[in-house]
Amino acid sequence: MSKVNTFLENKVMPVAGKVAGQRHLNALRDGIILTMPLIIVGSLFLILAFLPIPGYADFMAGVFGDQWMSKLLYPVGVTFDIMALIACFGIAYRLAERYGIDALSSGAIAISSFLLATPFQILFTPEGAAEAVQVGGGIPLALMGSQGLFVGMLIAIFSTEIYRYIVSKDIVIKMPDGVPPAVAKSFVALIPGFVVISSIWILRIFVEMTSFGSIHALVTQIVGAPLTLVGGSLIGNLFGVFFAMLLWSVGLHGMNIVSGVMAPIWMGAMDENRIAFQAGEELPNIFTTQFIEMMNVGGSGATFALVIMMLLWARSQQIKQLGRLAAGPGAFNINEPIIFGMPIVMNPLLIIPFIITPLVTVIVTYFAMSLGIVAKPAGIAVPWTTPPILHGYLITGGNISGAIMQAVNILIAFAIWFPFFKIFDKQKVREEGGVSTPDETKVG
Repeated sequence: MSKVNTFLENKVMPVAGKVAGQRHLNALRDGIILTMPLIIVGSLFLILAFLPIPGYADFMAGVFGDQWMSKLLYPVGVTFDIMALIACFGIAYRLAERYGIDALSSGAIAISSFLLATPFQILFTPEGAAEAVQVGGGIPLALMGSQGLFVGMLIAIFSTEIYRYIVSKDIVIKMPDGVPPAVAKSFVALIPGFVVISSIWILRIFVEMTSFGSIHALVTQIVGAPLTLVGGSLIGNLFGVFFAMLLWSVGLHGMNIVSGVMAPIWMGAMDENRIAFQAGEELPNIFTTQFIEMMNVGGSGATFALVIMMLLWARSQQIKQLGRLAAGPGAFNINEPIIFGMPIVMNPLLIIPFIITPLVTVIVTYFAMSLGIVAKPAGIAVPWTTPPILHGYLITGGNISGAIMQAVNILIAFAIWFPFFKIFDKQKVREEGGVSTPDETKVG
């Protein structure tokens, strides 16, 4: 056991600490989180539009008219369809905060640059026409949403880095001391803003002369498509989950760190499913933000089953008391009391099921969905604190198979966690009885 702890402390923790402190990953994570309140609000209206209650649609049509659903979905469009725009501002803002420069100006410049990179062309079908034609002057909402997420991320980082570099070299317009701070900051942003916007403008002109046609198409084909291919695969997600659990094992918030890379992919897939769900089409993706929440029942490591064991079968007074304290938070997928209270952190015995369990539930849930046994996530974002079973039901668009899948995942977690729990409980009983505990978990 001492060798495992030494390895974690000397090899894993230094690398994990550097990853956790990487400012760009943190800015990506925090900026994208800014979109979540809007997406959850939009999801509430999406749930109301597609409640799986017999006769519900006819009742709503009778009360509010035949157009009731399209009107109820208005808020969905103004929340999901500006995802990239909000994320672009949020990422630039958070990155600027970490650099100690004017975050508001950085966010504004990033949004302007993002819009500059976007071709203002939309498809329009004239009355009586058989085919749609492309017209200018309209903002394409598709590129403001999940389709533009990668462009928004890259432009947010690029514009903020240029802003930081110019400010650090003191190439700014300085106002006299008597000028109000807000006015002075706006003039400081003038030269960086000009450089950033000019750079994006030149890039757009150049890209439009190529076969790509637009910056969005360029980024999608060169960056977005490969990342989505990896992030949408079983192997890619297993690696992401493994790395997240490994980071948790040394005391770092693994899912927050991994989300800095994976969240744009998961959210893009979620929005594609949402669009298909609204249109009544087959859902294209399995791996979304909600899938990851679904398989981690009770929080990272799928510890809800462990909480049940602690309450029902623990002989150690310490573990039983911790189980009582962790039961309430655990029912809402909050498991820090377990991770740091058992503890799981730096505990070689409990790290094993903590890592293995979510990997198994990912595999089982993936094949259940790919074979059509369980409904795929419908692109509906519910708060991650939604209790298990209900969570699975809601994210699959009110499909009972989602609830059953979460119940199965709890049973899987129970089977994996139980033998390790019994060994750990026996150790604690001996410690509480004043008996020296032999190293039953020695692995090297």
